[in-house]
Amino acid sequence: MTEQRYRRDEDQADRYDRHWNELLQELRIAQTGVQILFAFLLTIAFTTPFRESDEFTHDVFAVTIVVAAMSMALLIAPVSFHRIVFRKRIRDKMIPMASTMTAGGLFLLMLAVCGGLLLALDVVLDRWLAVVVAGAALLWFVTFWYVIPGRVRARSAS
Repeated sequence: MTEQRYRRDEDQADRYDRHWNELLQELRIAQTGVQILFAFLLTIAFTTPFRESDEFTHDVFAVTIVVAAMSMALLIAPVSFHRIVFRKRIRDKMIPMASTMTAGGLFLLMLAVCGGLLLALDVVLDRWLAVVVAGAALLWFVTFWYVIPGRVRARSAS
């Protein structure tokens, strides 16, 4: 039995509107996550245990907070982009660019979450184990955020 693809009865403008609304829904979730992570990272910088920690911890923190800030910038960028091009009738150009920004923001968010995880685990586990667990979490993210969707997309294309 051949599976028929789902088709919508919509014109190009409706399709752009639907794609934009879907992207906004995705951004709402990602923006909240990265903002909470960024706030958490900001607070730990001002604690005494962090100030007394070693160079490894400070390096991981510096990279993680910068990556989180970059992620936040990319995940919020489509909102700013929309404000600047609002009513210019260029949604056909805006949506692919906003989608690219979102994909980049999600990639950086994945790295920031794993960096935050490494910082937290380094406090309660031996460092080598904290690195292994954070590496396993990175692999987990890559699997569920990229590998599985990539396979589904490849299968649906054939």
